[in-house]
Amino acid sequence: MIIFRALFPLPVMLLPAIFAPLSASAADNEQTMVVTASPGPVSELETPAAVSVVTGDDLRYAAPQINLSENLGSVPGLQILNRQNYAQDLQLSIRGFGSRSTYGVRGIRLYVDGIPATMPDGQGQTSNIDLNSVASVEVLRGPFSALYGNASGGVIDVKTETGEAPPTIEASSYYGSFGTWRYGLKASGATGDGTQPGDVNYTVSSTRFTTHGFRDHSDARKNLANAKLGVRIDDVSTLTLLLNSVDIRANDPGGLSYSEWRDNPRQSPRGEQYDTRKTIRQTQAGLNYQRALSTSDDLSITAYAGQRETVQYQSIPAGPQRNPTHPGGVIDLSRHYQGIDSRLTHRDTLWTLPVDVTVGLNYENMSENRKGFENFTLDNGVPLYGVKGDKRRDERNLMWNLDPYLQSSWQLSDALSLDAGVRYSSIWFDANDHYITAANGDDSGEASYHKWLPAGALKYKVTDAWNVYLSAGRGFETPTINELSYRSGGQNGLNLALKPSTSDTVELGSKTRIGNGLFSAALFQTDTDNEIVVDASSGGRTTYKNAGKTRRQGLELSLDQQFAWDWKLKMAWTLLDATYRSNACGATDCNGNRMPGIARNMGYASFGYQPEQGWYAGADVHYMGDIMADDENSAKAPSYTVAGLNTGYKFLYERWALDLFGRVDNLFDKGYVGSVIVNESNGRYYEPAPGRNYGVGMSVSYRFE
Repeated sequence: MIIFRALFPLPVMLLPAIFAPLSASAADNEQTMVVTASPGPVSELETPAAVSVVTGDDLRYAAPQINLSENLGSVPGLQILNRQNYAQDLQLSIRGFGSRSTYGVRGIRLYVDGIPATMPDGQGQTSNIDLNSVASVEVLRGPFSALYGNASGGVIDVKTETGEAPPTIEASSYYGSFGTWRYGLKASGATGDGTQPGDVNYTVSSTRFTTHGFRDHSDARKNLANAKLGVRIDDVSTLTLLLNSVDIRANDPGGLSYSEWRDNPRQSPRGEQYDTRKTIRQTQAGLNYQRALSTSDDLSITAYAGQRETVQYQSIPAGPQRNPTHPGGVIDLSRHYQGIDSRLTHRDTLWTLPVDVTVGLNYENMSENRKGFENFTLDNGVPLYGVKGDKRRDERNLMWNLDPYLQSSWQLSDALSLDAGVRYSSIWFDANDHYITAANGDDSGEASYHKWLPAGALKYKVTDAWNVYLSAGRGFETPTINELSYRSGGQNGLNLALKPSTSDTVELGSKTRIGNGLFSAALFQTDTDNEIVVDASSGGRTTYKNAGKTRRQGLELSLDQQFAWDWKLKMAWTLLDATYRSNACGATDCNGNRMPGIARNMGYASFGYQPEQGWYAGADVHYMGDIMADDENSAKAPSYTVAGLNTGYKFLYERWALDLFGRVDNLFDKGYVGSVIVNESNGRYYEPAPGRNYGVGMSVSYRFE
């Protein structure tokens, strides 16, 4: 394979051999985190895939609990950036997939308690994730993510806490720089131990977040509520009910040119002029039914439904909007979605080999009412921006998928195992245009996409503390409805010429227990055909095209170690070489150019003293390599290194628990670009990050024993 020769002259996978002697004594200390890369519960160590697990406690440790990006730096291959723009969500990518997105999450499947936070078209949102009640975050990278359907980069699976006896109530708050407030309330509990019919568990949490924002015109508020109720129906079945609601109102500061960033990184000239902003309201509900049909067979059914309403005001001048084919500067979306996933797992022996087989069927659909309006009205012939004007678009979009899939796990010998699976993904898109005028014709159209998605992995247990694996798989990523909705150059109609991308990934990995920790290494290469990339981005609207062939190859290293139970060390390094292999720049040759939005190198290290009670303290360092902002590689965000410190005190007294902490981020007041807007047509690529900033927080809980 080219990747091994081009990047690493020494066999990286021999690294665990160095640590093997150290881990021999740790055979009984295997991590027990549950992951979803394979059917059934397995440990992080035993999974033949690049997977990282961050517990809820680690996620909330001395943290504001506002953004998913706060304590996920220890996950290699994951680039998750806080844009300081709550109107545009986090900028999230795995192995470079998803970096093109300026709105929502692309190329990655998101789940919360088994309910997709990713729509059938592949667009996801992180806005409904309540960090206050998260039990764990599992990040799956590489070939096995293909078994989850329409995504190429990976899977982020969030699991919320399950209530336990005795009942507990907890209040928490955080205050930080830029007028940032977060306060939340959580109650959890259970009757019985969950094994008897009628046993019930529950977790209910709510959070409110407000901020003035680091930049001008970046204030935001967010209200979030989650509820989880589990019932033991009888000896063999359980039912879990899930409810979620989120309400966001956020101003959009927009991007800056290089000179604007250098002159004043806090300014928002277009945001103030056009009053750019977004409102989001989402409510969803789901249920999960699990039943043991026999000692060898299990049934799981997950069903959900929800609605999401979004209104966004964009920085588009009146002139371009006067074109009869222009859809306007205000986007008004109303979405209704629902789905069901059913799976049956069978455990047996075939040809004397233990085998687990899971067969399933996934169905999802979404209907979208998409309207467009001018973002201005005329006052004595002068445009008054930030006001909803005349209607310029009215269409109903439908998208649905039907995916049968199979996963299996074979124990070939005491040391050798095989995991294999396949998914047949079928996705349909149908647009019905209701806004038809003499100068704006019928933009209705339809498209369908179908692809076989196989994946497999061989794992060899070298010792009880050291596993190596080789995996391969094919990924599939369709254009989202947003990406299909606009054509380049202001042309009329849908972008139905946009093709889905397919990717082939080969990965070699190793995982080794070291004392009370785990060292992981993964070496991978991904070749993609018809990569979906940004064509142009202007005025808050982005158009897309297919780039032909791209290649991603790299190395991911991580170490999660615990010393004497109270000292914790986390380290991660990512080397990701992502380049165009065929022309993506029109008349300009971009062959060999780095893909924009992707850092070639990322590093993270944290070290802290974290006892069960008393004083605690820690420090962390983040390194981000430079990031290209355009296909031509003519603009980039410089590399940076930032450090943070935290300290706090935990006090336990009878039924009470108190946690007080303070933190400082960007300790050395580094001025840097936090994220980029890929291929922004006006050169306004840069979204600045804040300088040195501070925060204090507390939580207090009471157990009803």
